[in-house]
Amino acid sequence: MPIALIVLAAGQGSRMQSDLPKVLHRVAHAPLLAHALRAGGTLRPDRVVVVAGHGGDAVEAATRALDPEAIVVRQTEQKGTAHAVAQARAALDGFSGDAVILYGDTPFIRPETLDAMLRARADGADIVVLGFEAADPGRYGRLVTDGDRLERIVEAKDATPEELRIRLCNSGVIVADKDLLFELIDQVGADNAAGEYYLTDIVALARAARRPARVVTCPEAETMGVNTRADLARAEATFQADMRREAMATGATLTAPETVFFAHDTVIGRDVTIEPNVVFGPDVTIESGATIRAFSHLEGCHVSDGCVVGPYARLRPGAELDRGVRIGNFVEVKAAQVHEGAKINHLTYIGDAEIGARANIGAGTITCNYDGVSKHRTIVGADAFIGSDTMLVAPVTIGAGAITGSGSVVTEDVPDDALALGRARQVTKPGYADRLRQALRTLKESR
Repeated sequence: MPIALIVLAAGQGSRMQSDLPKVLHRVAHAPLLAHALRAGGTLRPDRVVVVAGHGGDAVEAATRALDPEAIVVRQTEQKGTAHAVAQARAALDGFSGDAVILYGDTPFIRPETLDAMLRARADGADIVVLGFEAADPGRYGRLVTDGDRLERIVEAKDATPEELRIRLCNSGVIVADKDLLFELIDQVGADNAAGEYYLTDIVALARAARRPARVVTCPEAETMGVNTRADLARAEATFQADMRREAMATGATLTAPETVFFAHDTVIGRDVTIEPNVVFGPDVTIESGATIRAFSHLEGCHVSDGCVVGPYARLRPGAELDRGVRIGNFVEVKAAQVHEGAKINHLTYIGDAEIGARANIGAGTITCNYDGVSKHRTIVGADAFIGSDTMLVAPVTIGAGAITGSGSVVTEDVPDDALALGRARQVTKPGYADRLRQALRTLKESR
């Protein structure tokens, strides 16, 4: 059955106390909206429609970046969830199949749960609603059932005392035939405490039309919505706890798991060791057997097997480490290819560069790659030895097997196996240190 994905992302999120639309707040370095789109994307939908409202231009721009083929429609007035879904009608013109409704502020719906809902739909239910047993039902809508049949959904503010005792609650996630969905939405009224058009009303309308509805359940944590900054922090904690468990279950060692923070797309191989207080930004892949030592920060980089990174290292976007590379303490690497077995062990910046196999980069080395207008490239050949405190002023090439003397400023290419010395000759004047101190004291006292 073809699938259309409808993601509701129009809410203002006033409780976030933010100028940023709620669905663009981030969990694990990705907007909440991205998590919803990723979950729905596992269904391989034929069409994706995002319903934007508050901050619509920003939500549309984010949607385009996440899924260029998604259709963005606007809900200009906030009249409830049924009204929001109705805005997707024109975008789904000509589509025949099932519609899956997700929420841009609910980031943890699992693909397995959506598959279960689609199976229930294929087994004969015209409408499938995702429910959960709530520890504290509170403000959640209640699912009123008769055996395995769903009779209706009652919003908490409209529920009777008896209905409020129900613990089976509504997540808002729905699967239904697209044509039936809009047919039922056309019948929804606003005769309720909020004066809104509730999407939940379609269940009772379907039952009245002898169209069966069913409930599929999932753990409560999976339906977590984000409405406040505190919710956002809880969502981040939930994501991180899940990622840590997954990393260890698939063969990584985390010596202090609670101190390691992953991004939504971090890839960790087997037999990787991650020491305490490591932070991963987006787009990081760590291959099997690598070690990431304490207090390191990585983003936009690739670390091959057998590498050791850190402690206190920073890998920025474009850092590519081949097998067996060593990146030590207080080393920063950006937009650079570091070939197999090279060592950059301490107090160094390597940017816009290529470092040859087995090269040794001494402490305090800097690639001076930016002149204020353009970035320039530094190339260091295989087996080269760069002496401590060398300034490599790009564009410059250091040949294979070449050596630079400590403290050199290298502004010209160095041939293979050559020694480059780019520093002034030392001048020593005996007794001048004491004479200089006396002169400085006299100057200070005279002021």
